[in-house]
Amino acid sequence: MSEICANLGFHYIFKASYDKANRTSLGSPRGSGMEEGLSHLARVKRAFGTPLTTDVHSPEQAAAAAAVVDLLQVPAFLCRQTDLLQACAQTGKPVNVKKGQFLAPWDTKNIVEKLRSFDAKGIMLTERGTSFGYNALIVDMPGLEVMRSFGVPVCFDATHSAQRPGGAGTSTGGARETIPAMARAAAAVGIDALFLEVHPDPAKALSDAATQWPLDRAESLLRQVKRVYEAARES
Repeated sequence: MSEICANLGFHYIFKASYDKANRTSLGSPRGSGMEEGLSHLARVKRAFGTPLTTDVHSPEQAAAAAAVVDLLQVPAFLCRQTDLLQACAQTGKPVNVKKGQFLAPWDTKNIVEKLRSFDAKGIMLTERGTSFGYNALIVDMPGLEVMRSFGVPVCFDATHSAQRPGGAGTSTGGARETIPAMARAAAAVGIDALFLEVHPDPAKALSDAATQWPLDRAESLLRQVKRVYEAARES
């Protein structure tokens, strides 16, 4: 992915979780824990020189994660947790907050204002779909413009937006085939970053297998997104 993004002129940030704390079932894999997980991330950075990001689940984790990664990510279900936002901001690292599936786009203004009040050194919002009845998400594309109107960059999470939360019984399901259309649409509306979960063999992924994008199709998808993004800015 680092090579693909370099060839396309994209800045690349590697993301992995040391703890998948929000899982559908108790039996779902959670990861190797913070200490070991952060050491794995540090090895990635040394090997490829790519910036890193990871989820932070509690205020106590913020400083340790910030010592390794370049961008702290606040998970969607925790996006309004004031103590967590404050702890992340106070590390001095930029903070990316995933919009909760229960929030309207304009509600994220309060998140931005909280982080600014804590003197966050950088703020980004991520759209990852909105709950729509049982086991379903929709994406409000004009909402991307609302979120950008608060003066912060906006990321679109194409793979999580294709999820069907809890839709597979003991795991999250999804509709992988919808990812390209949503990514192209978001690029046309206007985004500053694109989030993709990519796997060389999605069926064997330990998390979100239904919506992991195949590695061998990643370059093709990103080329589509780039063409749409550039075309939308020619007018």
